[in-house]
Amino acid sequence: MGHPSDCCGSYPHRRTRWGGAVMSSDSIINTAIAAPTRRRIPLNAKRLAVGAVVGASTLLVLGGTAIAQTVDALVEEPVADLETVAKTADHAIQSGNLLWIVIGAAMVIFMQAGFALVETGFCRAKHAAHVVSTNLAIFFLGFVGFFLVGWSFMFGGYSYVLPGFDYGLNQAAGGALIGSGDWVFLWQGGWAGTWFDGGNLAYSGAAGAFFLYMVAFMDTTATIPTGSMAERWKFKSFVIWGLFCGAIYYPLFGAWTWGGGWLAKLGNSLNWGNGYVDFAGSGVVHAAGGVAALAGAIVLGPRIGKFGKDGKPRALPGHHIPMALLGTFILLFGWFGFNAASTFASSDPQIGVVALNTALAGAFGGFMAMLWIWKRTGKPDPAMMANGLLAGLVIITAPCAFVDPWVAALLGLFAGVVVIEAVFFIERKLKIDDPVGAIAVHGVCGTLGVIAVGLLANGKYGVDAGGAGIGWNGTTTSLTDGVADGVTGLFYGGNGAGQLMAQLAGVVVLWTLILGVAFAFFKIQNALTKGGIRSDEAEEIAGLDMAEMGVFAYPEFSGTHEGLVSSDA
Repeated sequence: MGHPSDCCGSYPHRRTRWGGAVMSSDSIINTAIAAPTRRRIPLNAKRLAVGAVVGASTLLVLGGTAIAQTVDALVEEPVADLETVAKTADHAIQSGNLLWIVIGAAMVIFMQAGFALVETGFCRAKHAAHVVSTNLAIFFLGFVGFFLVGWSFMFGGYSYVLPGFDYGLNQAAGGALIGSGDWVFLWQGGWAGTWFDGGNLAYSGAAGAFFLYMVAFMDTTATIPTGSMAERWKFKSFVIWGLFCGAIYYPLFGAWTWGGGWLAKLGNSLNWGNGYVDFAGSGVVHAAGGVAALAGAIVLGPRIGKFGKDGKPRALPGHHIPMALLGTFILLFGWFGFNAASTFASSDPQIGVVALNTALAGAFGGFMAMLWIWKRTGKPDPAMMANGLLAGLVIITAPCAFVDPWVAALLGLFAGVVVIEAVFFIERKLKIDDPVGAIAVHGVCGTLGVIAVGLLANGKYGVDAGGAGIGWNGTTTSLTDGVADGVTGLFYGGNGAGQLMAQLAGVVVLWTLILGVAFAFFKIQNALTKGGIRSDEAEEIAGLDMAEMGVFAYPEFSGTHEGLVSSDA
């Protein structure tokens, strides 16, 4: 997802990473979700007609009878001219791309169910209702914040154009440090008023699909700290985090990267490869959530009883391992929408590579974690197997479109070892209590995924990604014989050293500025909240289900129903 802000921009002269001019008024959907193109190749009438029928037939399976009518029109009505065939084919392809984005968004949103089961299963029974409630609530809390404020922060930079400055300076700055101020509630000037033009259904459809996909990613970032801070976080404090993450925290790094900001433009400004590249969010989504999870866990402190007087960690085992493993399977399923749908085009053949790399990294990550923890402890710990699989998925999320399958397998093996060692290091050396291993899985392995792009991207994908002579993120500085280079890592020559520098710049920002923002938020919130953001000791010992939520997750096994039954019952 090198530069999705261009996908829904408003300046026809700018080009997307997928090759189309950005949303001109006469053809919004064609450019908002254009199929990836590396070169413009003239097509004859026969090829266009075949493409139209194939595209429409594909949508018939996915989209129903409306597309069947398109196929009938192609078969039964005489083709008037080449332009008519071209428009019909293009409409079918773009409709397929739009549907692909919506399906991907639904799959990513369903990942919240996976997170809910994983985190709840890894926590103790007396906190189960509280933990699962945070995973449900984060969906609508983050959604509200992103809809009202966050979207404008993340993708509003292109509302600022600096007159009199050349392309390089404007693009290097990303147009603005963060956002535009066109908030959704300013209906005449905000994006809800200007993007969703009731007279242009194609415009509204493209904008709506893109927003839905982005808000699903934001919710993933927002839910990661609910794992590391589980069993001791006041629900009302969590509510503020959900709104803050959707409105400000997630869009901040997102504006500098996917929003077309200064990190994305390091290719043009400093000739650092194609600028910061993160195909589906190892850094933008997972590492950003991981560093927030670290900050929150530090501010809250460990759970009562986690560390003995000698400082050694004690096991506080989760109550439902089968639940956690089922959640892991759901996350694996959703990850195909997370990564493969980030092509934004069902017609992009790279989908197959992305999906395969995703599965390979997850499988090899789980396999290696099983072997590694077995060797370390003498038992194939199912919790570590799950975290190994997730670690493989996280590490491949940034480079999934840019590496060969054998590299994806190696990255999975690497992640399977790293996640276990990171869990032990964080717990035993740093004395940080993370009940589900979120910091290791998302923070550590997400960071490694970002770096992997700078080392292992093979240069095959992203050639002329933004049109002739324009590369990923609108880069115009890395050219070979007038053709924009694909995303290339250090081990594959080209400007790989520059690409690695851009990736490392993103890592430094994540582990300094973004971590600092999260830490400052939790510290300030803790200072301003009566009694702090941590639950009371007595409530934590008894369990947060009744104290915070007013219910037991398992009332038949809770030992008491006091407070649930009236005195005269």
